[in-house]
Amino acid sequence: MTDLIPRPKVLDPAPGSFEFTPRAAVSGPADLADAVRLALAVLDLGPGDHGDHTDIARAGAAPGGAQTAHQATISVEPDLSLGPESYAVTVDPEAVRIAAGGAAGALYAGQTLRQLLPADAFRSVPLPGARWPVPCGRIEDAPRFSWRGAHLDVSRHFMPKREVLRLIDLLAVHKLNRLHLHLADDQGWRVESRAHPLLHEIGSHRARTTTRHFRGETEYDDTPHGGFYTLADLSEIAAYARARAVTVVPEIDVPGHASAILAAYPHLGADPASRHDVLDRWGISPAILSPLPGTIDFLATVFAEIVEALGPVPYFHIGGDECVLDDWAASAEIEAHRESLGLATPGDLHAWFLRGLADVLAGLGSRAVVWDEAFVSGMLREDTVVMPWRGVEVGRRAAAAGHDIVATSVFPLYFDYAEAASPEEPVAIGDTITVADVAAFEPVPASWTPAEAGRVLGAQFQLWTERIPDGRTLDYRAWPRGCAMAQVTWSGDAEGFAAALPAHLGRLDAYGVEYRPPAGPRPWQRGGTGVRRHRPGAVAVAEVMRHLEELTHAADSTRPSLG
Repeated sequence: MTDLIPRPKVLDPAPGSFEFTPRAAVSGPADLADAVRLALAVLDLGPGDHGDHTDIARAGAAPGGAQTAHQATISVEPDLSLGPESYAVTVDPEAVRIAAGGAAGALYAGQTLRQLLPADAFRSVPLPGARWPVPCGRIEDAPRFSWRGAHLDVSRHFMPKREVLRLIDLLAVHKLNRLHLHLADDQGWRVESRAHPLLHEIGSHRARTTTRHFRGETEYDDTPHGGFYTLADLSEIAAYARARAVTVVPEIDVPGHASAILAAYPHLGADPASRHDVLDRWGISPAILSPLPGTIDFLATVFAEIVEALGPVPYFHIGGDECVLDDWAASAEIEAHRESLGLATPGDLHAWFLRGLADVLAGLGSRAVVWDEAFVSGMLREDTVVMPWRGVEVGRRAAAAGHDIVATSVFPLYFDYAEAASPEEPVAIGDTITVADVAAFEPVPASWTPAEAGRVLGAQFQLWTERIPDGRTLDYRAWPRGCAMAQVTWSGDAEGFAAALPAHLGRLDAYGVEYRPPAGPRPWQRGGTGVRRHRPGAVAVAEVMRHLEELTHAADSTRPSLG
C-alpha cells in the first residue's frame, strides 16, 4: 500500500487481502458506480445485486424476462461530509467499501484501487491467468489543490485526437484534473470555425517547419504540417474528459501570436495591408491583432462556437503574452481609438482589449485566464485567473492584487526542457529540469501571507511542442515528471515519492507509456547526431529564470524569445 502515487492523506494497512472474482460487481448510485467501473475497466465490473434500480436495469434481462445481476463486491455510497474529489476506501477480506463526495471522488477511489492491484491492471485487457488481489486496509484521501493540470501546445506541433484522449486517460490515472489546450498560435490554428472557416482552412497548416536549435542556423524540413479539431471533436474530447474528472481549458492566444489568424483574415491586423503566413519557425512574431471593436466581435463569435462545443467551460485562456505593440503605436486608427477611450499608452490598450474579451467570456459563463504579462497593467477583470510563468514573484504580485493564480513557472514546470545536460538526450530547448526538481516544487512559498496563499488554485506542467513532434516524444517529456507534479498538487509534498516511483513505473510499462527512464534515455529515445540531437548548455534554465525575474521586477510586459 505504500507505493501509491500520489500519496493518500491517510493510509492504514491491515492484515489479509481481498481478491476480485470474474463475477465482481459494483453497487451504489449510478454516477458513482459508473465512475468506479471506468477506473477499473480492466476488471469488467458488472452491476451489483443490491445496487439502485439503474444498476439492476443495466444488468439486462435473463431468459424468461428476469433481471440478472452479479454479487456486489464493491459498494460505493455518497458522503456529503466529503469534498467532491474526496473519498475513503475500506478493504477487508469480504468486500471493498467506498465513500465518495462525488463522481470525481469515486473515480479517484477506483484509481487508487487500480494501483493496489498488480501492475497488469494497467493493461487494456486481463492477461490469461490474471489474479486481482488487493491488500486490506483503509485509505482516506483529498487533494491539496483544486487545479492540478497539464498544458498541451497543439499549435506548434498538432497532436491528433487519439493523443489528446490518451493524455486525458493518463491525467485521470494520476488524479490530475485540468487539460489546458493551447489551440492557436503563430504556427497554427487548431479548431474548426463554421462562422469564420478560413481560420481552419488556411490557418491550420504550414508548408514547412524549422529544424534549427536555439541560436543555430536556420534550417527547415520542407515537410507540410497541420491539422485541426472539428467542433464535434472538441465535444467528444470534452465529454471524454468530464467522464474522467478532467476539465478542458481551451486557449486562443491573443492579441499577439496571431500569424495563423492573420494568414486567414489579414484585415484583423494592426496593419490591414500587411499579409501574413502561418509561421514556420519559433520565437516571438510581431504579428498582432488590431484592438478595434471589430476584432473583439470576431473573437466573440469564435469563442461562442468553442464554448458551445466544449460546454460547460468554466475557464477560457486568452493568452495576452509576448505582445509586440509597435504596430499599434504606428497606426493612426488604433491611436485614435486609444485616445477615445482615455487610455494613456498602448500597454493600457492591451489591458483594455483583454478585459473586453474577459467580459465576453463572462457572458458565456467562463472565467478568463491569462499569462502573467497581461497582469502587469493592473486593469484585468477581478475574476481573471493569472498564470505566472515568469516565476513566483510575479505570481505573488498577482495574488496580492486579488487574482487567483495557477503556478506555471518555467522552472520546474516547463517540460520542454531536458532532464539532463547530456548529448544523449533528444533535442530540447535547454536544460535541466529533473524529476527531483519537480518533486521539490512548492506552489505556495512559505514567505507568502495567508491571503496571498489562499489565491493559489494549484499548478500545472507545460508541454510546449516546438521540440515535441509526436506522441512518443510527448510521453518522454511528460512522464515521470508528471507523476511528481501529481503528487505535489494532490498530496502537497514529495514524501515517499522516490520510494514509490519504481513500482509506479511498472504500471506505466503495462500501460504502454514511453516515459524517460530514471537512468537515462533508451537507445531509441536518444537524440543521435541528426536534427534531434541535443546541445547541452545552449540554454540553462537557471539563467532563463534569473533573466525573467529581472524583467518582472522591471514590470516589463514582454519576454525574450526562448527558441
